[in-house]
Amino acid sequence: MTPEQILRAPRRRRTYWHTALTLAVLAAVACLAGRHWPVLQTGAVRLAGADPGWLMVAATATLATWPCAALALQGAVPRRLPPGRLVAEQFAASAANQVLPAGLGAGAVNLRFLMRCDLPIAAAATALAVKGTAGAIVRGALIAVLVAAFPGVPHIPPVSGGLMVAVCAAAAVAVALSAGPLRARCRRALAGVRAYIAAVHALPARAAALWGGSLAFVTLHCVVLIAVTRAVALPIPPARVALLYLAAGTVAALLPTPGGLGSLDAALAFALTAVGAPAAAAASAVLGYRLLTVWLPLIPGLVVLGVLVRRRAL
Repeated sequence: MTPEQILRAPRRRRTYWHTALTLAVLAAVACLAGRHWPVLQTGAVRLAGADPGWLMVAATATLATWPCAALALQGAVPRRLPPGRLVAEQFAASAANQVLPAGLGAGAVNLRFLMRCDLPIAAAATALAVKGTAGAIVRGALIAVLVAAFPGVPHIPPVSGGLMVAVCAAAAVAVALSAGPLRARCRRALAGVRAYIAAVHALPARAAALWGGSLAFVTLHCVVLIAVTRAVALPIPPARVALLYLAAGTVAALLPTPGGLGSLDAALAFALTAVGAPAAAAASAVLGYRLLTVWLPLIPGLVVLGVLVRRRAL
């Protein structure tokens, strides 16, 4: 075997395992959906009669997420990127993220866009890693602030031992699939990443864009869910809804489904019902959130992706 074939073999194995895990998660979610279909039907009917004013607030917040994602990506790149194409690319990347698992769709689109903007592949990959790290740190900081500011908010009842074992097993599989290759790559790239981070933070405007865009992006997603819960008359305090969203997103990230499909929905529904929300109302909130952030923008996003590819912007 050639050296290239030897390097590709582990990648193929990881792809197969990721695909198998994705299909297993989706099959489990499909079984749960079939089992609780009457609740989902009732939730859909309740969403159809939701408050249009709050739904408009949620839709406006959704539209603002893509400029914020573009701002964060610009903050991770020292050179100036074309702003119009950058926002359009973020819209297209969000659609591509619903097709491939574990964020591969958005990552591939972002990487290709940065390379088209004349960034070397190493610098482009580092910029995406910096943006992703900033987003993760912002999420963790928001969770810590909400927990400190509102003690008792994460009121989750005891869960069965079987469920805990399943969650731990899924997390262990996800970590095992990525730990070895990531460890080796991080050792080789650590010095270059540190230098790149220092170069970005040496520019105050770029640092502000990186952290401000990341914070605004996460906050707006919280606002979308909060507005949808208000629209379906779900009486949960906004701080609790935000914390539940952040916690559910963190758990769903352990399972590499496309755009969190199935994993985020199940985690959000479980979190909302765990704090006392009726099952039908929780289903309405999750359906509304996913409708605004995924299903309605999906086809236009794929169209924009096709246009960008045709114009060689990607």
